[in-house]
Amino acid sequence: MPAPATPRVRGALEPFGTSIFTEMTALAVRTGAVNLGQGFPDFDTPEPVKAAAVRAVRDGHNQYARPYGAPALVEAIAAHQARFQGLAYHPLEEITVTTGATEALLATLLGLLEPGDEAILLEPFYDAYRPDLALAGATWRTVRLQAPDFALDPAALEAAVGPRTRLLLLNSPHNPTGKVFSAAELEAIAGVCRRHELVAVTDEVYEHLTFEAPHRSLAALPGMRERTVVISSGGKTFSCTGWKIGWACAPAHLTAGVRAVHQFATFTSGAPFQQAIAEALGSADEVYAGLAADLRRRRDLLTAGLAAAGLAVLPVPATYFALADLGPGGDDVAFCRALPERCGVAAIPVSAFYGEADPVRRFVRFAFCKREETLAEGIRRLARLRG
Repeated sequence: MPAPATPRVRGALEPFGTSIFTEMTALAVRTGAVNLGQGFPDFDTPEPVKAAAVRAVRDGHNQYARPYGAPALVEAIAAHQARFQGLAYHPLEEITVTTGATEALLATLLGLLEPGDEAILLEPFYDAYRPDLALAGATWRTVRLQAPDFALDPAALEAAVGPRTRLLLLNSPHNPTGKVFSAAELEAIAGVCRRHELVAVTDEVYEHLTFEAPHRSLAALPGMRERTVVISSGGKTFSCTGWKIGWACAPAHLTAGVRAVHQFATFTSGAPFQQAIAEALGSADEVYAGLAADLRRRRDLLTAGLAAAGLAVLPVPATYFALADLGPGGDDVAFCRALPERCGVAAIPVSAFYGEADPVRRFVRFAFCKREETLAEGIRRLARLRG
């Protein structure tokens, strides 16, 4: 019998291996744990949004859409950016619809960076950022947000800029911490970008899921629109993560790089879903407020349950996620690997969002974008921790 073929993986991706999300999901399935690790809703998309997709299918929007986005959707995105951030984008020339924010991010980095260029990441960071940079042949420097409030040190950010730094990647509202960057922090980031002629790439997928202070886009600060690629999607806002409709808004000279990759990667994305997201983006203010209020209620249920189980919980100003603090001597990976057997709940260790150099191991991420009965069962099981 011939020996099995050796797996072929591009060298740039070998260091990243199997993600902790895959490991924890498999562990949850094997043990029957309540999965509070994965960041997607287990409740359905709002009925009006689903109805819009069904209507689009029946109305014949079933073939390729315009490669850079159906006119209805790019016009809706332009109106949305003007309405919520005061940003003006030309619908056809400065907005590109992608297969989720995931593709928008990869297309942006591949399209704008040359091999050997360098990017700045704020640590902890979403796990896709480093592999995407590696595929672009780029390197990165990290600026660590200071736990437990994950504050940005402006001096550390300034010091991180080197001669080959071309780009800064910002995620706000922030996964995994739930942080919303303050006005002072945004101005510090903008100042570094302006002084050093850096492109900013902003991952804003949780833009409408804020509970205390509204989100402000970095691109809305003086001198930043012309150097920023704003990335977002409909998936988190409207609880339709499986539709994978994202977008990148940028001035034409940066949009050219995004589109150069997009046209050969996915070319276009789900036509009926584009029509539905276009309709959803035009929702009244009270609809957006209701979506955030619903998620805030789920946040409060989970954070109260975590506290009742004896876990220290950090403030949660935004996103899908709450962090439990195990303390300075904690081991988040060991805690998460034991948790399904210990009490039948799965979570994610936040050290997975750090680089290899001395990751912070004291925080565990729990997702509250779940049905209330799912949260109630998870909370019931977590109470065993007190035993």
